[in-house]
Amino acid sequence: MKAWFARDYGRPDVLRLEEVAKPVPKPGEILVKVHATTVNSGDRRIRACDLPPGMKTLGRLALGWSRPRQPVLGTELSGVVEAVGQGVTRFSPGEAVYAFPGGRMGAHAEYVLLKETGPVAHLPEGVDMQTGAALCFGGTTALTFLRRGAVRAGQSMLVLGGAGAVGSAMVQLGKLAGAHVAATTSAGNLDLVRAHGADTVIDYQKTDIARLAERFEVIADTVEAMDFATAQKLLTPNGRYLAIAGTLKEMLGSLRKGPEGKRMIAGPADERIEDIVELGRLAALGQYRPHIDKIYAFTDMPAAHAHVDTGRKRGSVVVQVAQ
Repeated sequence: MKAWFARDYGRPDVLRLEEVAKPVPKPGEILVKVHATTVNSGDRRIRACDLPPGMKTLGRLALGWSRPRQPVLGTELSGVVEAVGQGVTRFSPGEAVYAFPGGRMGAHAEYVLLKETGPVAHLPEGVDMQTGAALCFGGTTALTFLRRGAVRAGQSMLVLGGAGAVGSAMVQLGKLAGAHVAATTSAGNLDLVRAHGADTVIDYQKTDIARLAERFEVIADTVEAMDFATAQKLLTPNGRYLAIAGTLKEMLGSLRKGPEGKRMIAGPADERIEDIVELGRLAALGQYRPHIDKIYAFTDMPAAHAHVDTGRKRGSVVVQVAQ
């Protein structure tokens, strides 16, 4: 089989398409023929070793000091079960699935091994492979922080960066939770964010967000647009600042509260099978749909990375691995 390898940190041209042996599922594993995957901000950060301030040393220890420890990137996928290992009962060959390997990665390949008990689920009827591949990265992050932020019906939430994979998921899923959602984006994405359900859309290029008159119970920062000190000025008493793209400073700062009970919430997103199943259910109902910005052929993986590197992607960048 073929897989894309990042054997060094660097620009998209470090990626190499290599031929490797197709894996064989062990007991409790399934082998999935990948139909589609994505390139997201997490893949870009790992490939470029572009880690948040304060996280470089810890990041290299976790990801690999001089080169990626897991050279095959890719955190989400859809495909068809090719074979199952001994004892597998949840899945059978020929079934369509979607999965979120997350930090274990490995989805930028023609085949991938997954644990039967891991973050993998049957692809619902009516959800195509490209949509299935893009469900989880933004969706699981949004569900994690909506849960940690205790977002409830009737609350006001400001999403900073409403057009990306995480931001667009936060807008859609925040609305499903019953929140009144305002979101920031650039002029070219106003209609897109509005179509995702935002009640108010703000052009950050024309409006100084830090000077908004409105106050919010929750601020979800998906793009490191502000720090906690700035966010406090926009929060109501007991408000929550969700530092989704947080640095080590934010993660440590989440241990303390600000004035009037205002607090910051940070940390890595959960990778729960319950969330993955829920995202598929919502997609089948038409209540959550990741926006697909561009679709690249598997052989054009470096170009997909280059597009993500621009910082201008809208929603998800999908890579078509097989038909």
